[in-house]
Amino acid sequence: MTLVLPTASPRRKANFTAYELTVFGVVAALFLLALIGPMIAPADIYTSNMLETLFPPSAEHWLGTDDQGRDIFWRLIAGSQLSLFATVLVVILYSIIGMIVATLATVGPRWVDELLMRVTDIGLSLPGLVVSLGIATVLGPSLQSGIIALALTGWPMTARILRTTMRQTMEQPFVEGARILGVSRTRLMLKHVLPNSLDVLIVKWAGDISFTMLILAGLSFIGVGAQPPSPEWGAMISGARGNMSIAWWAVAAPGAAIVINAVAFALLADILQVRRDPSLRA
Repeated sequence: MTLVLPTASPRRKANFTAYELTVFGVVAALFLLALIGPMIAPADIYTSNMLETLFPPSAEHWLGTDDQGRDIFWRLIAGSQLSLFATVLVVILYSIIGMIVATLATVGPRWVDELLMRVTDIGLSLPGLVVSLGIATVLGPSLQSGIIALALTGWPMTARILRTTMRQTMEQPFVEGARILGVSRTRLMLKHVLPNSLDVLIVKWAGDISFTMLILAGLSFIGVGAQPPSPEWGAMISGARGNMSIAWWAVAAPGAAIVINAVAFALLADILQVRRDPSLRA
């Protein structure tokens, strides 16, 4: 009788569809544009030219000019870094706050968990946009104020989700094995529990970039975020709204840029969700 030894099955390769590759490519292009945008934009994007105010799109000015005679196309290119990187920074900041709260709630005594979760519940019950508006107003109108305001109001959902996931991870056999081997509680949380709990947030982070960009642009639009002559897209819309009836392109161009970015990251979140849970493929 011939003994046949079991062989390891070949590792399945990740097959990406044309749709997924297209979304990945668009997101990568948006990050690349944000990275190099200010470097390739001309230096006069902040300089007024009153002889060329509100010119419509043309071969010389692809997206027209604004009420100060500045080229809208190059201001969009330069502002991509402000708009996208500021959004990513907000998500990073409130994710860090949420992770700290979730970790303390998981590793701490019961009263610490109860206290932090009640504070989290209060944060979830408050209208985030209204609170962000109030914080940004108190700090003074600026892009930095908008970033701080959104970071201080965006962490409760991350803390709630991560705390639940970390509680579930604590019950896994590998965590129990590490505890038996004498791994310290701090090392256990930082090396085993937290890293193995973050995958549930990857989808949320991609979607949060989409939502946060809209909110950050909204704060600039109502005057408590980025201020003129900043090429941040929300500030560009705010500066052009008074001329919308005669220069629609000055509003449509930054508005389209915000929509393209928001939709791209929302689609990325959907793809990551399907990849994480194959049962959703149908």
